[in-house]
Amino acid sequence: MAQLLITGGAGFIGSHTCLILLEAGYDLVVLDNFSNSSSESLRRVAELSKIGHEDRLKVFEGDIRSREDLDRVFFSARDGIHAVVHFAGLKAVGESLLFPLAYWDVNVGGSRTLLAAMRRHGCRTIVFSSSATLYGDPREVPITEKSKVQPINPYGRTKAAIEKMLSGYAKAEAGWRIAFLRYFNPVGAHQSGQIGESPSGIPNNLFPFVSQVAIGLRDHLQVFGGDWPTKDGTAIRDYIHVMDLAEGHRAALELLQHEEPQVLTFNLGSGQGYSVIEVIKAFEQESGRSVPYVIGARRKGDVACSVADPSYAAKCLGWRTKRSLNEMCRDSWLWQQSSPQGYLE
Repeated sequence: MAQLLITGGAGFIGSHTCLILLEAGYDLVVLDNFSNSSSESLRRVAELSKIGHEDRLKVFEGDIRSREDLDRVFFSARDGIHAVVHFAGLKAVGESLLFPLAYWDVNVGGSRTLLAAMRRHGCRTIVFSSSATLYGDPREVPITEKSKVQPINPYGRTKAAIEKMLSGYAKAEAGWRIAFLRYFNPVGAHQSGQIGESPSGIPNNLFPFVSQVAIGLRDHLQVFGGDWPTKDGTAIRDYIHVMDLAEGHRAALELLQHEEPQVLTFNLGSGQGYSVIEVIKAFEQESGRSVPYVIGARRKGDVACSVADPSYAAKCLGWRTKRSLNEMCRDSWLWQQSSPQGYLE
């Protein structure tokens, strides 16, 4: 089976995708600097997948901005790297407003160095972890792949820049197979409760914050805005279970490998939007715990509603989400209970 390079493979989405790809028979090489992740996630992935041989999952500590680190990883693959799944990067909208240069350096600069390494080593297939933040404040909902790209924060702008850079490579040099996966709001955890989202410090995303309030690590949840033009005044998002998302990466990778060289773009979402209040209620139902919250001011860089039209992914990839909001809450709660401090325990 082909050997893949997974950048940022120890992170939330990366670790779950590693598990899915190992179960599909791929051999993996992971490069991660562990700045916002833990090697413990990959140890648990190896246990869950029962791979039986350490050569099927090689882990390297390094930075995608480093030519030397990337060359070391590519040279480690006995039969070469056949494709790359690119997760590595900074990912918090709020943080990107405070430190935009860091986001351009890591996300765009790192992707440029990665692409140069791929060219040097003869690898022309990449699945890129993009984002629905590219669409900014959308004019129409649900959002299709043809909706206007108009990011309103530095994080989204870096994702748009990377897509343009990759598209430019494909136009300038034949043979590139590229998939942009613009996913919406990944949540949940593996159904075993052994791997999940383990943020460093104060969570940037809703689900881990809700989980930490439910288990008593935090007093209450701050809801950013109660006056949005939505049914209950709180922002609406399209949440996607991380295992559904991981399966979407596998489907995109398999399509690229079996079709002619091309650049493809897919929205990965459920097509169903839920407000913050609806998420809180669903989490309380699944956990049996109260989640106190306080309505605060809107957060700069947020939008009222973001929901995917996932029909193109269903048509081309044969992929669609399977897991409900309640399943997302159930699996997040199981992970929070089994690992209250994430991977730090």
